[in-house]
Amino acid sequence: MAEISIIIPIYNGEKWIDNCMKSISTQTLLGTDVKLELALYNDGSKDRTENLLQKWKVYFTTHGVGFVSSSGSISKGVGFAKNQAVKISTGKFLCFQDIDDVMYPDRLRLQWEAAKLNLNAIIGSKIRRVPINSTPRLVRWANNLSKDQLKLQIYTSNGPTLLMPSWFCHRSVYNNVGGFDETGPGTPEDLIFFYHHIDAGGDLYRVDKELLIYTYHEGATTFSVKREIIWRIQLDRLEKCVLPLWNRFTVWNAGRWGRRLVRSLSFNSLNKVDAFCDIDQNKIGHTIELYCPFKRTIMKRLPVLHFTEAKPPFLICVKLNLTNDEFEKNLESLNLTEGIDYVLFS
Repeated sequence: MAEISIIIPIYNGEKWIDNCMKSISTQTLLGTDVKLELALYNDGSKDRTENLLQKWKVYFTTHGVGFVSSSGSISKGVGFAKNQAVKISTGKFLCFQDIDDVMYPDRLRLQWEAAKLNLNAIIGSKIRRVPINSTPRLVRWANNLSKDQLKLQIYTSNGPTLLMPSWFCHRSVYNNVGGFDETGPGTPEDLIFFYHHIDAGGDLYRVDKELLIYTYHEGATTFSVKREIIWRIQLDRLEKCVLPLWNRFTVWNAGRWGRRLVRSLSFNSLNKVDAFCDIDQNKIGHTIELYCPFKRTIMKRLPVLHFTEAKPPFLICVKLNLTNDEFEKNLESLNLTEGIDYVLFS
């Protein structure tokens, strides 16, 4: 039995395999008494993936690292591939690694040490994005969340507050959730797992050091997931876990995204909306009529207030880091408590 299994789903990975494997071969835990294992699932690749994996199997087994793999003839999606890789693994701890990303040498050691102290947690890390500045807002957000915000800012378009390529956990964390969603391509299996983990009482922890190079490229699996699907999953959880705790609330953003959110709320949640608030003088003082085209009637009439005149709690539909920190300064000026006085849904 291995101490750590590195879980790698692969689909047409020949372009990335060598760099990924080289980074694993430089881990500072190699050559120690800690038993390591690579567990890979080839999800119906049509390129040279299988040949390259066999080459690296020889290398790792020669160096005392376990190497197990299986494959399928057709692609069934990332969730299925991850589950299959976990199924053939033996490690007490699981390190999830995407084939197009690269580990820093201390990744396994530092996350393993953190996981031993946090057996009920998903352990993440800070990341470095390449090409540099390809997604600066994502990197800034993910690398600077506070410990509390890891569980609070879970309704943004960025997805899980611990980015999936950096996940590391005790096997019991995976078992408690029951694995990844296997619906297929286009499913945000990481977000679904993340929510189930939190809902089951799971914890979140980030090693505050860059331990992974997270690669941005057009073929990344991320781009197969539609924002609409993520948005609907997040809205369903918001209505289940947050809005029942509020008697009334204000929606911060009287623009298109704020109005869309309110129109999408259930009847019970819609009745709790008191007003919109904004900073746009062209909107403040007006009334927004939310029309339902199916019933051909006005669902609700809501005033638009200046944010300083509106009453919390706020459901905030404003994206972070887009206004030269103007929004963030306005929010800070109200001296509110995140998670109690406001929730970000952006």
